[in-house]
Amino acid sequence: MTEHANNTRCFHCGENVSPSDEKRWSALIDGQSQPMCCPGCKAIAETIVASGLKDYYKHRTALPELSPAELDDHELQARESLALYDSEAMQQRFVARLDNGMAEATLVIDGISCAACAWLIEHRLNALPGVDQAVLNLSNHRLVVRWEPEKIPVSSLIEQIYRLGYRASPFSATAAEQQRHVEGKRSIRRLAVAGIGMMQVMMLAVPLYVGMVPQYEFFMRLASMLLTLPVVLYAAWPFFEASIRDLKTRHLTMDVPVSLAIALAFCASIWSTFNQGKEVYFDSVCMFTFFLLLGRFLEMRARHRMGKSGNNLLTLLPNVALKLSDDTPNATETVIASEEVRLGDLLLIKPGHAIPADGVVIQGRSSVDEAALTGEYLPVTKRNQDHLIGGTINIESPIIMQVTATGAEAQLSTIVRLMDRAQQEKPRIALIADRIASRFVAAVLLISSAVFLFWWQQGNDHAFFIALSVLVVTCPCALSLATPTALTAATGALREAGLLISKGHVLESLPTIDRVVFDKTGTLTQGKLTIEDVVLAGELDSDQVLAITAGLEKSSSHPIARAFRRIRPDTVTEVQQHTGAGIQGQWQPTAEQSYAVRFGRPDFALPDHSSLDTSQLNHQEGQWLLLSVDDQAAAWIRLGDSVRKSATSLTQGLRQRKIKTALLTGDPGASGQQLATQLGIDDVQIGLSPEQKLQQVRLWQQQGERVLMIGDGINDVPVLAGADIAIAVSDATDLAKTSADALVTSGRLDCVLQALDTASRTRQVIYQNIAWALLYNLLALPVAAAGYIPPWAAAIGMSFSSLLVVSNALRLSRTTKPDVSGHN
Repeated sequence: MTEHANNTRCFHCGENVSPSDEKRWSALIDGQSQPMCCPGCKAIAETIVASGLKDYYKHRTALPELSPAELDDHELQARESLALYDSEAMQQRFVARLDNGMAEATLVIDGISCAACAWLIEHRLNALPGVDQAVLNLSNHRLVVRWEPEKIPVSSLIEQIYRLGYRASPFSATAAEQQRHVEGKRSIRRLAVAGIGMMQVMMLAVPLYVGMVPQYEFFMRLASMLLTLPVVLYAAWPFFEASIRDLKTRHLTMDVPVSLAIALAFCASIWSTFNQGKEVYFDSVCMFTFFLLLGRFLEMRARHRMGKSGNNLLTLLPNVALKLSDDTPNATETVIASEEVRLGDLLLIKPGHAIPADGVVIQGRSSVDEAALTGEYLPVTKRNQDHLIGGTINIESPIIMQVTATGAEAQLSTIVRLMDRAQQEKPRIALIADRIASRFVAAVLLISSAVFLFWWQQGNDHAFFIALSVLVVTCPCALSLATPTALTAATGALREAGLLISKGHVLESLPTIDRVVFDKTGTLTQGKLTIEDVVLAGELDSDQVLAITAGLEKSSSHPIARAFRRIRPDTVTEVQQHTGAGIQGQWQPTAEQSYAVRFGRPDFALPDHSSLDTSQLNHQEGQWLLLSVDDQAAAWIRLGDSVRKSATSLTQGLRQRKIKTALLTGDPGASGQQLATQLGIDDVQIGLSPEQKLQQVRLWQQQGERVLMIGDGINDVPVLAGADIAIAVSDATDLAKTSADALVTSGRLDCVLQALDTASRTRQVIYQNIAWALLYNLLALPVAAAGYIPPWAAAIGMSFSSLLVVSNALRLSRTTKPDVSGHN
């Protein structure tokens, strides 16, 4: 947009300007009156000019994406509530207190469209008293501000951004993310010190090696020592710190031989410098340290990448919530920090806003995007009394929710805890590898000492260097990384696919499964009744029949009533419910007409029902109920529990993998056998109690089979606990109390097939990693002991071995997601 805009468009935001507004709103810019669409744009333009920043309009290459005319009432209210950001509870999330008394915050800016926007925001904030620095990263729209909190509050900074026509919000990061950021910066600094020191020391070492300057040898050695000092004391400090900790706990790790090698080489070089020894090893110390740090840095980046998806779940929660005084239309709205949300609070969730806590819908209907938690890409419809999960996104319409859980009790925190637990619990092979690694370190120390004594007795001047290489090249770092990296990558990939693993043995045990046992209701089926068929028996049509039935069931809490919730009800009064039989009332199609209606068991709805024609009814499927009007049959309605569409693909996949299937259900009817036939399940047993289910599972186990049980996590607690692996198909309503080893959070059963494949691949990757680590050490040890590997090359070899293990494990994070065409 040029400086002289078209008079039919707002000079600031580009919105169309009506003729009345063109005469009413304008601003003087560079001596010319420019049209404005609203008083908001006029105020912003005047603020820009008064601040001496009118060049913004010359420099900008595109219009802002956000203008005051586009702000809704909630956002305008948010402007008036900026004082909230001055509360300690809110500032704990995004404001850091520096040692020099200043504060620093990272804000995410919405509405930026070009470099001029960044220029404007930076110059406006930097001109404020008390602001030390404001820098905006145009690539990610993050603004870092450092200021003196005694001179200007953070709310004033955000207010200035709002006044410029942009929207600012705190950048939310979990403690783990912050730690990763600090760890990354510290690693880069150490790597830089080691790299610079290595280059400088090697530059001084070349003349010493070729004997060019014998008269300056002492001074060059002294200079090398001084340049190596920060490398040893700062860059290599993590190795020394870890080795001291290991020695205190009497648990040897690779840091012990590494720190020992660095310390011995450095001390030997100092002694040689001041005692005119033959050689110094300052260049080798620097190279050795640099390559070790480089390997650890790349390994750290890979580790951060694997852990990012799980830890980022906690960043899904919004920073603020909109609290209501009550659920009436005239309720007062108050903007509060998410940390201030309490149990029982009523919150208004607008379309496009994140849900700040767990709760239930008490008013309204909308669709909610739960993809970040369940892996299911389709939005989920939420109605009255449906559960909401904190961190999910409301999509369509405003809803009012009541908070049922916050903080550590919320499902988001529970999911993260379960993932952490699964990744921390090590399978047997991992424990064996850890024991080997621990003992291997002690063996390496002994072998290195023996190698040194051997070459020293042989009169080899490089005996120390040979022992140093043995000490380094055989460090069991790759062996220690072999299993945890694979488990972390596989667990994260399956969580994204909709399977949350909560116990560490699952991935180890899944490839050995011989039989999968299913519960029926709520597992292979949806677990809720739906209307399957309507057979008319009178003069009413299907729509009238369903409307009358919905009117009867409108106020009922019976599970059958839920099947009619989506149907618009007719007026039915004087409703009476008869336990175990049905429901009756008076249907009033008009004010003058009234008919007695009954719905339920045939003998209740119409006592003389034996004469009715039931030839059209399939009694093998579902439950048939009768609706009568004035003692005349109106229609038969069949209710059934529909099968999950993903159940078919699961059973087919199990047959392809030669895994036996069984259905154990407490339903004594014929529906269990019909479902098993439909899905191709091998073994069916109906009418079983939970104890009988457990007895059958134990019988299979006594026959040598390893059993995977898939149930709803509520009615099948005994058998879930008794199976080798237990998977609960749950809507994630009570994750913390489940006894299952894994949970299907997406409702898609075919993610179990993905878990079976991923578990097999994980086991292969673990064996590959351990085999490589052991093979590398066995091959490298004799070569290094023979004196063919210098210390710097040993450091490269050890780092390469670790990186190969991590890279191999990362392949598991590229797990293919299940086909969404089988949506349940």
